[in-house]
Amino acid sequence: MTWNPLELPSQAGKTFVVTGGNAGIGYFISEQLTGAGARVVIAARNPTKADAAITAIHSRQPGAQLSSVVLDLASYASVRAAATELASLDRIDGIIENAGMVVPTKRREETVDGNELMFGTNHLGHFLLTALIFPTLATTPGSRIVTMGSGATRLVALNPDDLQSTGRFRSFAAYAQSKHATQAFGFELDRRLRATGSSVTALVAHPGGGQDGNSPERPGVMEPTAGQRARATLLFFVGGGKDKAAWFAVRAATDPDAEGGQYWGPRGNITGQPVLAKPVQSSHAESFGRRLWSESERLVGETFAL
Repeated sequence: MTWNPLELPSQAGKTFVVTGGNAGIGYFISEQLTGAGARVVIAARNPTKADAAITAIHSRQPGAQLSSVVLDLASYASVRAAATELASLDRIDGIIENAGMVVPTKRREETVDGNELMFGTNHLGHFLLTALIFPTLATTPGSRIVTMGSGATRLVALNPDDLQSTGRFRSFAAYAQSKHATQAFGFELDRRLRATGSSVTALVAHPGGGQDGNSPERPGVMEPTAGQRARATLLFFVGGGKDKAAWFAVRAATDPDAEGGQYWGPRGNITGQPVLAKPVQSSHAESFGRRLWSESERLVGETFAL
């Protein structure tokens, strides 16, 4: 079908959870979904920033349905508390697992639960959250789980024997390993959902490039500086704004023709219209997906039975 990211199909009556929906790409995912009539629950570490995002959306969409829940994906305790709160929802039509750490430090750091920070935040936190809220997803007809991948998986080969970078630590490589995991989780989840005949579908999206300097201003949330605008002009090849980088996850979540197991990304790999893309074989491999699933269950201390 012809797809216009500026004219989404109505999402009235639907409820979406957007992790990291208070800033960057996640903010624009939230804004675009509410613009289509959906109710959005912003799951974010900082409630003040979540409130700022809600205020920004309400300034543009006075009737938008929004709420928030505190979620720190780097803490199992926080994930469990957020999941308990989300369990009070009568339905969850989709969760967009957008939040994540992007090369935060040159040194290896760990979550409070002892996992490498990016792997623990980007993958394990989302794995646990998905397992805990799955009962609500399963009782919502046609619900979707969208995990967020990355083009970094094309630049750094998967190292399945050192996903937590306990050997040599390189920031970008560790980030890429975490994104191999988020992609593999989405594809393995799709395989398991199909095998059980579930009505829930799992898809993966990657945002290409998104620069603050190319993003529209949103007071209190996205306020690009003159320097950022100038750099974005010089580095035009890095990608468009964060608003456009949101298109791919939004299409995966809302396109009525989208199917489980698909991988959505920009037509030009970095930026462009949202189209079906091809993931790297390593993070799509069934053998790695099974291995990652078992290891993830062990690390989070939760069986995700499908």
